[in-house]
Order: sequence, then C-alpha cells, then structure tokens
Amino acid sequence: MKRIPEPELMDSVDQVEAYAAADFDEGNQAFADRVCRALDDASPGRLVDLGCGPGDICLRIAAGLPDWHIVGMDAGRNMLDAARRAVRGVPFAERIEFQLARLPDRNLPEADFQAVVSNSLLHHLPEPSALWITVRQVGAPGAYVQVMDLDRPDSEDEARALVDRYAADEPELLREDFFNSLCAAWTVDEVRRQLDDSGLALDVERVSDRHWMVHGRLPE
Repeated sequence: MKRIPEPELMDSVDQVEAYAAADFDEGNQAFADRVCRALDDASPGRLVDLGCGPGDICLRIAAGLPDWHIVGMDAGRNMLDAARRAVRGVPFAERIEFQLARLPDRNLPEADFQAVVSNSLLHHLPEPSALWITVRQVGAPGAYVQVMDLDRPDSEDEARALVDRYAADEPELLREDFFNSLCAAWTVDEVRRQLDDSGLALDVERVSDRHWMVHGRLPE
C-alpha cells in the first residue's frame, strides 16, 4: 500500500480528549517497561519523550525510574495541557516537565539527555529525518534510544481489519485516526533506510502485528 500522509498535529480538543481517554494501557506499559529495564543499571539522568502526547508514557517511566528527570515534548498545545493536568497531584510530579517543541528545532539543547524515547510520532512528521536529526541532537554520548511506531499494512483492507481488531469499542473519531495513522506509517524496511541515511547504528525489529521498534545506544 502506498503511504498516505496525515496531518502533523492531532491537537483538536476532540482528538485530545479521545486520545487521552483511549485504552493504551497495555502498549504504553510495555513500552515504558522496556525503557526501564534498559536503564535499570544506568546512573540517573535526564530522559526526553519526543511527541509525548497527553503524557501517559512520561508518567509510567517516571514511576519506574524514580531517580530520573523526565521531559515530555510535543508540538500540540492542547496535548501538553492534557499532559500537565495528568501529572497534577502525582507524588513524583516535580520530576516531570513538558515543553512545546516542533521538530526539528535547532534551539533544543545538544547532548542534554541520557535517554531519548518516542512512541507513535514518526508517522505524523512531514519529514521523517526530523526525528532522527533530533535524536542525534539531544542525545548525549552513549544515550539509550527507543522509538516505536506503527508498521504500514499491505492494503487498506488490512488496515481496516487492524482497526476492528484493536479499536472495536473506541469512538469513531479515534478509529478513523487509527486507520489514517496506519496508512501514514513507515515500514520496517523504510525505517532501516532512514536510519542508514541518518548515520544511526540502531536496531529495528517488528514487535507486533502493527508495530516496529528501534532501539540501541548512540556512540560514546
């Protein structure tokens, strides 16, 4: 299936509310758990979540890495408002902050983070290089990198089947956003080429029937 790009931002009030209320618990926890396992023996530092959305993964990682400072970045003001509401009253809220940023951004600090993670951002970006440039820019030497996103199906029929399988009970707005995201996603082979073009020696693997994951460390 030929890739069909979708808008960069999911930031209307309706989209933010639907996304924040959706049941991503299993996938988000698995993503956060993998980050925490990778950093379990590392010295505490700073971690950035690029495209943090309503902040759920930031919260999960902060809970699993009690000595780390977590920064969530997103280009959507409404998404960041939802993220800030989500951390109110959380005991470790002082270790989480959210910043408005649209990638690429030359004003972001260089080599500032010991871990760089991102979930479901790449397919929204007009140019995928924006994500990989930012990973290189903000990641410190030896930084852990973990990026996950959707893997584009072979056909629209397969995309619809995935929507029915995993979002059967979700609002129609979210179901349509999921379908559009599947159509806008990059395949594993395409991501490998992006990494080669960006000079990033990171591993990429298919981790489910609808996701791939990039992981590894930046050079020391």
